[in-house]
Amino acid sequence: MFQAFANIFKVPELRRRVLFTLGLLAIYRLGFVIPLVGVNPDEIAKAVQNTDDSTGFGRIAQYASIFSGGSLQQSTIFGLGIMPYITASIIFQLLTTVWKPLQDLKKDGMSGQQKINEYTRYATVALCIIQGSMWLSYMVQQRWIEPSFQDNLFVFYAAGLAGLTAGSLFLMWLGEQIDKYGIGNGISLILTCGIVAGMPSAVMWVVDNFDPSINNSDGLNPVGLIALVAGFFLVVAGAILITVAQRRIPIQQAKHTRGRRVYGGQRQYLPLRLNHAGVMPIVFASSLMIFPSMVFGWLATSADSTTPQWWQNVTNFLRVNSEVGQFPYIFTEILLIFFFSYFWTTVQFSPDEMSKQLKQSGSFIPGYRPGPRTAEYLETVMNRITYVGSGFLAAIAVIPTVVSSSLNVPLNVSQFLGGTGLLIVVSVGLDLIQRIEANLLMRNYSGFLSQGANDSKAPRIRSRTS
Repeated sequence: MFQAFANIFKVPELRRRVLFTLGLLAIYRLGFVIPLVGVNPDEIAKAVQNTDDSTGFGRIAQYASIFSGGSLQQSTIFGLGIMPYITASIIFQLLTTVWKPLQDLKKDGMSGQQKINEYTRYATVALCIIQGSMWLSYMVQQRWIEPSFQDNLFVFYAAGLAGLTAGSLFLMWLGEQIDKYGIGNGISLILTCGIVAGMPSAVMWVVDNFDPSINNSDGLNPVGLIALVAGFFLVVAGAILITVAQRRIPIQQAKHTRGRRVYGGQRQYLPLRLNHAGVMPIVFASSLMIFPSMVFGWLATSADSTTPQWWQNVTNFLRVNSEVGQFPYIFTEILLIFFFSYFWTTVQFSPDEMSKQLKQSGSFIPGYRPGPRTAEYLETVMNRITYVGSGFLAAIAVIPTVVSSSLNVPLNVSQFLGGTGLLIVVSVGLDLIQRIEANLLMRNYSGFLSQGANDSKAPRIRSRTS
């Protein structure tokens, strides 16, 4: 592995791309020290410190920091992160599958895709204005702004919206520059950098709260520490398994006779990913579950002694941070993950189109006639593997909540044991390693996963003339 890292800097082009990517990610992190105009950071820090992670504001702030690569808790120019751009991309990706004008644009090739990207950027600006206005209004209501701006809210809103919108668009531009001149997917790397940036604080919490006494129930005892470390490695291994697992369907290519020579007849495989939907089911399920948690958390806090007991029981039953509310919350989230897994797979995977492409290329699945029978078989296989993949996703999604409640660990620590953040880090890390591996092997250098031709133990490839 260390040799592979050394080989990265032996290739001038690869070294330049890696350093360029690291430089832009460093610029992205520097943006978190530039606050918005008129914001009182001390008041926000006090509110965040005194807020439970399971309440409405705590869950929204954590959700935004995980899925956007930004942090509303810091209220900097990168507070919204790239969440507006990701949301706009998802919207147009869904519209492309159901709206004919966008389908026609996509069929035009590169020119049509550029037009769709232009529409996506316009939608990003609109979403930045909407989300930024909501966050600025919330800060005004909580009196988290400087006293000098209390009487001049127009200037505060104008400067805040300009800063948040410009910050999101700048991050979008950084991602595009990484795609063009760096290595890896720029947007995904920004997301991953924002998630990994919270790991030092999680490690410091574990160090500060560790108590070597085995009988201690207040802090983190050795048994809990071992459970955390072992759970981290097991969940990471499971996430890697979900990301790379495939169902390989054999495909036979038809033979073609041209003159005296026979072409084709090779046996290939059609790989179907076990987790075809990726992290999108957890993203949709988590975003929908935030609002019930907010509503019932507010109802529970507003209840007093005059509130009927049955109403207090209902609000506690539907809150994630109550003892009786964890089961219905987790159960509902699991159902939503299964639903969105099938929904996203149905939108992205078309068995009829795949069957048509196989038929046009002269290939077929042994035992199934080309056409509707092949499409029916592909749909059946995809439904079965989606069920298994959804189960893995649901297990990974609920692990942070279960660990947080059972070991008294805050969510900013338990989030590294599962959830969307871990899946994003694992998938982006695997993609980055594969890209670097391809660049190294192309230049006959040993990579992370295999040995290159310059290794003395690697078999030499000889030509026919040698």
